[in-house]
Amino acid sequence: MMSTHYIQKGILYPLPENQDFSITTFLEDLKDSHSATLTHFHPLAARLDTVKQQNPTSFVVFINPDNSPGARFIHSAVNLKVADILTPVDVPLIVQSFFDHNKAIGYDGHGLSLLSVQVTESRMFWKKLVQWIPIRSGEILAIRSVNEDQFIDRPNPPFLKQRIFHFSSDSLLKLKDKVNSECNTTKISTLQSLSALVWRCVTRARRLPLEQETTCRMATENRKRLLPPLPDNYFSNSLHSLRATATAGRLLDCNIGWAAWRLHQAVVNHDDKVIKEFVDSWLKSPFVYTASRFFDASCIDIWGSPRFNIYGNTFGLGKGLAVRSGYANKFDGKVTVYPGREGGGSIDLEICLLPENMEAFESDEEFIGVVVTC
Repeated sequence: MMSTHYIQKGILYPLPENQDFSITTFLEDLKDSHSATLTHFHPLAARLDTVKQQNPTSFVVFINPDNSPGARFIHSAVNLKVADILTPVDVPLIVQSFFDHNKAIGYDGHGLSLLSVQVTESRMFWKKLVQWIPIRSGEILAIRSVNEDQFIDRPNPPFLKQRIFHFSSDSLLKLKDKVNSECNTTKISTLQSLSALVWRCVTRARRLPLEQETTCRMATENRKRLLPPLPDNYFSNSLHSLRATATAGRLLDCNIGWAAWRLHQAVVNHDDKVIKEFVDSWLKSPFVYTASRFFDASCIDIWGSPRFNIYGNTFGLGKGLAVRSGYANKFDGKVTVYPGREGGGSIDLEICLLPENMEAFESDEEFIGVVVTC
């Protein structure tokens, strides 16, 4: 993950109704909890380091405990209303300024903090945006290379439209029932059904040639699939990107159940054997994950999960109003899944597309039949 951006996630909070609320006291309390958290996740207070080895030439990248200047904590202010952030159809570009380490990639963790917390308050209406931004963390990465520039690739995506789409629990239940009915099964999940819908509608919006192969990738957790499973206190990520492929013509000619079943099979077939075979092949021929290596104009990539308890952290401010993200890791066809604010199985999708495709996508009749709000 040396060439991927820092993860940037933020939650918008309202002003507490308690009139005794003090921003100064709030910030001091947050700093204390930030420090206490780092005692449990102390690697995030350190920096990365690289050691060059010879015969063959390789670079070992690791978290250096001897270089631990700490994580960042930032307090900033902006002259905006909550409506300025939530009302526009497109997520406004100003949101990107609410996140530290803009455009930084993992490798920049040699000099930048691995974790940065930024609290941005709206001076106009005293709203708070609290952000927890962890880097994709790993233990040790060894890469065979002649020089470091060969395994660093800084993403440079084109201008994208970024929008949030809301799906109620009722609309998702109807979609899931329809998909399973078409496949004469009950095994296809809500997320697999929704992913199939987005895959089809984005493909249609892109107007791909019928013979063009298109791919839907879904990030999945490996922890419980391994035998034995990884322990709960395993610090790093363990993820895999599953995929289903089809020509654009086949994907659009068949019903949505056909697409969802292909995604379901990709999930079912991802087991301990597959994971370990991938790790073995990577050890024999290691590479650094880069956006340019894996993404093209015919794929969509789905990350996140409706199971993350995003709205469970109140920080004493009450329930968050909305989730937003920064510039990081955005590309044409990137889809991020969040739980809906009202809970109950509702889902929000953050979707990034080229401007010329977004209008067609959000006007797609199949998509409109499921989405509740845009």
